[in-house]
Amino acid sequence: MTRGKPQVVPQCHKALDNMKYEIAAELGIPVYQGSEDYWGEIASRDTGAVGGRITRRLVELAEQVLAGQQG
Repeated sequence: MTRGKPQVVPQCHKALDNMKYEIAAELGIPVYQGSEDYWGEIASRDTGAVGGRITRRLVELAEQVLAGQQG
């Protein structure tokens, strides 16, 4: 993900990477697992859309966890 900034939970890298490629496929963005973090030929608008969807999903997951703790 972000270079130079340590991840809070380093073990989640694989799951986030899988989510990134899954979302890119849903959006029809032509990147494939194995291209590893080089997306230089992809438009900024598209990479931003992937990042936005990742954030949306992570917020939804957190809301579900929090709702389950209150119930």
